[in-house]
Amino acid sequence: DGGWNCEWVEGSTVSSFHSTLNSLKGLLDLERTGGATDATRAARHAGEEYLLRRGLFRRLATGEPVGPWVDRFVYPWRHRYSVLNALDYFRAASELDGPKHDPRMTDAVEMVRAQRQPDGRWLQSTPLAGRVWFAIDVPEGEPSPWLTFFATRALAWWDTR
Repeated sequence: DGGWNCEWVEGSTVSSFHSTLNSLKGLLDLERTGGATDATRAARHAGEEYLLRRGLFRRLATGEPVGPWVDRFVYPWRHRYSVLNALDYFRAASELDGPKHDPRMTDAVEMVRAQRQPDGRWLQSTPLAGRVWFAIDVPEGEPSPWLTFFATRALAWWDTR
C-alpha cells in the first residue's frame, strides 16, 4: 500500500502512520546527505502518497480519523504520528522536491490551525512515556515553544503557496 508496517512480524498487512512517517523522515535525511538511490526516492514518494491518499489522518475505507492521537501534539515527537509532525515532514520534503501544496493536506492544516491558542501558541498534550535525560519542553497543558515553532513554520510554508 506504499507505507511501512511495524507489526508485520505479527502478521499485519496494513501499514502504520507512525512507521510510515518515521521511515519517510529517515529516507529524507538519507537523500539530504547524498546517499539516496532511485529506489529509495521512489519508496519515499510512495510513502508520501500513502499519507496523502488518507488526507494525512483518515482511514482509507471510512474516512474517519485513524486514531485519537492525530491531533494530539506533543514534543518531543518520539515515535508518535500527528498531523503537525506530518506537515513538518512535507514542509522539509518540499525543500528537495519543490513546493508541494497538495490539496489533500488542507483538512490537516486546518486541524493544526484550530489548535492555535488566542495568544498564538500551541499547547503541549500528554508527553509520551519513556526515559529522558532532561526535559526539553513544557509539561502537559502549557504553551510549548517547540510545538509553536513547528506549527508556525508549517503554517507559514502552507500559507505562502
